[in-house]
Amino acid sequence: MASSHMPTLEDMQHWTGVLGRAQQMMLEYAATQMQRAGEEGQEKLAEAVPTPDQLPAMFPGFPTMTLDPKKFAKAQSDFWEDSLKLWTRFLNPGGEGEDGEDAPRAKDRRFSAPQWQDNPIFDMIRQSYLMIADHMLRSVDAIDGVDPKQKEKVRFATQQFVDAMSPSNFALTNPLVLEKAVETKGQSFLKGLEHMLADLDKGQLTHTDPDAFKLGENIATTPGKVVKETPLYQLIQYEPTTKKVFETPLIIFPPWINRFYILDLNEKKSFVRWAVAQGITVFMVSWKSADESMADVTQDDYIIGGQVDAINTVRDLLDVPSVNAIGYCVAGTTLAMTLAWLAAEGEADKVASATFFTAQVDFSDAGDLNLFIDDIQAKLIEQLGEGQGYLDGRYMAATFNLLRGRDLIWNYVVNNYLLGEDYPAFDLLHWNGDTTNLPAKWHQDYLRDFYRDNRLVEPGGLSVDGVPVDLTRVETPAYVQAGREDHIAPPESVWKITEHFAGPLKFVLAGSGHIAGVVNPPDAKKYQYWTNRKRADTLDDFVAGAKETPGSWWPDWLDWLAGHSGEQVAVKGARKPGKGKLKALEDAPGSYVRTR
Repeated sequence: MASSHMPTLEDMQHWTGVLGRAQQMMLEYAATQMQRAGEEGQEKLAEAVPTPDQLPAMFPGFPTMTLDPKKFAKAQSDFWEDSLKLWTRFLNPGGEGEDGEDAPRAKDRRFSAPQWQDNPIFDMIRQSYLMIADHMLRSVDAIDGVDPKQKEKVRFATQQFVDAMSPSNFALTNPLVLEKAVETKGQSFLKGLEHMLADLDKGQLTHTDPDAFKLGENIATTPGKVVKETPLYQLIQYEPTTKKVFETPLIIFPPWINRFYILDLNEKKSFVRWAVAQGITVFMVSWKSADESMADVTQDDYIIGGQVDAINTVRDLLDVPSVNAIGYCVAGTTLAMTLAWLAAEGEADKVASATFFTAQVDFSDAGDLNLFIDDIQAKLIEQLGEGQGYLDGRYMAATFNLLRGRDLIWNYVVNNYLLGEDYPAFDLLHWNGDTTNLPAKWHQDYLRDFYRDNRLVEPGGLSVDGVPVDLTRVETPAYVQAGREDHIAPPESVWKITEHFAGPLKFVLAGSGHIAGVVNPPDAKKYQYWTNRKRADTLDDFVAGAKETPGSWWPDWLDWLAGHSGEQVAVKGARKPGKGKLKALEDAPGSYVRTR
């Protein structure tokens, strides 16, 4: 911290200028926002959020929570006991039990800097916060009279509140922020304020340098051509790099919630570039970000007009009987429905094999995302999409950020706003912030039919193009990958695919989560994966008898895929983008991936 000498006249003039500039920035921002006031979107959003006293009338059966008297009394007693211990340690530094009491809490990355321990005041602030936060989370157990799902919502909301109120998130209670402000003579404060106002203006938290990456230049660079365009998607065919390729091509369906180039970040991380180098003819579907023209798009459109249409297009282009398919996340859920529809239509042989990246079909144990699915959220989403026919992608981005609020929200609030640090150039974070809009009708149906009602696992519970679908009729060979630390599609939920498909299936548990567990090239030599040749009825049984293999699971998938890919054929004619009956429309990555 700075010394305690009296400020000079020059110091006072400087800090007066800093505060004046900050005031000017905030006034300019406020003036801009006042001009935008009165827009219908603001009024709709306000109307969509009910007040607490409105909830019972709006939603009959809304739970009234009570406290278990014994649990509450015990929680109060424990709180005061821990408070007394904390003050005893503060008044008697270095006393017995201090290190042992605080050792687990000291591992918290938010307080890893020595300033949090070296200064007694900040040490007290830190320890008080951690103690109170711990007791607040434990107090949820004292709540009675609600079902387990509602209790989990309370626990989640409490965790969000606790994380938000961390002293590391406020300038005057964060020693690093104060030091930086003094060292830079307030410039860090102004720069952070500039970052914050810019994010408020665009309505989205910035994680990375927005000018660091350009599509087709240093991200999404695998050479290829757009060979087909529909109102829903563009089809990209990638340039082969080998003289021979497998007869059966591969078509990848990424989630339309995000941009497809998560699988083509850069040359070293690109799953697409790696797959092409293995002698696979690779096609990628690039979904259109929703606009007003897609107001009536439903799940059937993504299946029949999207996946089935793309499968038939590739089969016809290369004159092959079948394709191998990959479905990632929500596109994997849809791929399962596509396979069930093809089976019902007697056309299952159009897909030789299906690979699922972190995809769910049974949503009975879908993790924390289930906490966002209720009548209140449905009403809010309906209001947000009303009148325009699509849901702004920033809403979904904020939802996913909340699932890891400490890492994806407050960490950046501290670094970008309070410390005024420069944004890093990180391709994964750039992709994470490149949001896509969703068709409002599809999104509402998806949340209701899958997350809330879990209808896909009911034989005939859902129909595609008027045909009831049944997952138990899917006999297509499947490779199912799950991420061990996945917070969006938990491995326990992904595992349930094995309980519904009827065909041969290989399940692989990969290290890391929803993204890093998938995007893990062999050369990186990171993480590990688990396989088990024996029959397992549960994920726990699978893990108990699994073999751990260091590194990427991609080579294991390639060995499996080769058994469903036919013979090697020469690269000629339609195997080269634009040389067959479908002419090249534009270079990859195409124009749909650039629209917002």
